[in-house]
Amino acid sequence: MTATVIRSVCLALLLATLAISTLVSAQEKVHGADSLFVAPTVKVGWVVQKGESEETTLVVLRVVNSVDQFRRVRLDGVDPFSNNRKVLVSAQALGESIDLSLPRSGFAEFPSCEIHLYRSAAPSLEEQPSLTVYYLGVPDTTPEFASAQDAQAYLAKALGQ
Repeated sequence: MTATVIRSVCLALLLATLAISTLVSAQEKVHGADSLFVAPTVKVGWVVQKGESEETTLVVLRVVNSVDQFRRVRLDGVDPFSNNRKVLVSAQALGESIDLSLPRSGFAEFPSCEIHLYRSAAPSLEEQPSLTVYYLGVPDTTPEFASAQDAQAYLAKALGQ
């Protein structure tokens, strides 16, 4: 009888451990939707920095690591029709915050984007992001600025920096 109880307790502990490890390693994926995204662990702000032409106009995404939970960030573009993917900004070290700048014209080919956030500092090909914030395009609410200084000031104020 005692051996059966011990086996049952061990099995229950093993199953609980597996369930917890699955939850901890699970990737969270959330829709960013607006030009300002605020979550307990991360903030994302978008601006358009107007250039002399469409080719020189930039989309700037500021990613703020609110509680120092993430170590790296990567930005992928996605074509929602073919599901083709392209790394737009390779994995970068993420401190307190980082600005990711892209030509706005690039969103024509890959209109959707995914901001992948990783907890580890060392790159790994198999590592899944801990958090992905995805957008179906440049948010309609994204403000446009004529100067980099105005864009940076807006992002700092909007994201509480």
